[in-house]
Amino acid sequence: MLDMEYLTGLAREAGFTNAGPLDAGTIELKDEVRAMCGANSCGAYGKNWSCPPACGELDALRAQVGGYKQGILVQTVGDVEDSLDFEGMMEAEAAHKEHFTALHEKLLEQWPGLLALGAGTCTRCKQCTYPDAPCRFPDKRVSSMEAYGMLVLETCQKNGMGYYYGPQKIAYTSCFLLE
Repeated sequence: MLDMEYLTGLAREAGFTNAGPLDAGTIELKDEVRAMCGANSCGAYGKNWSCPPACGELDALRAQVGGYKQGILVQTVGDVEDSLDFEGMMEAEAAHKEHFTALHEKLLEQWPGLLALGAGTCTRCKQCTYPDAPCRFPDKRVSSMEAYGMLVLETCQKNGMGYYYGPQKIAYTSCFLLE
């Protein structure tokens, strides 16, 4: 059994706004979420090792996620002026990725087999090598929750975490499956 008080403390130390338990049994990897990736609205589909199709077929990802029982959900909630405040959104996303990387490195010390799923595409390298060469950092590559087929809102709801915090807030959510 995971020590959630310890884990949420680590998450807060890393800078996250919210952290809470994740029951892996609540996770559903959905074809329709992966289909949204195929629409390529973010521009990373077929261009990054952490995104579809390179991150794997859903059946293989379901088997991978099925090997875990528990984890932790983490969020960074940032301020935005309105729904068009792209600069505020990017600042919150950058802070979230910084928090995520810090916690990921800390958790790897105790759970080397963890599965880390972030928010957005992997940005560890300025230019991804996909599809021309192997990933430079396969042990540090992180796919998004959506790339795995998770509907983030639903995962948050099923695990008692908020998702929408008002019109002048934006939340970035990630998770770590630990056992």
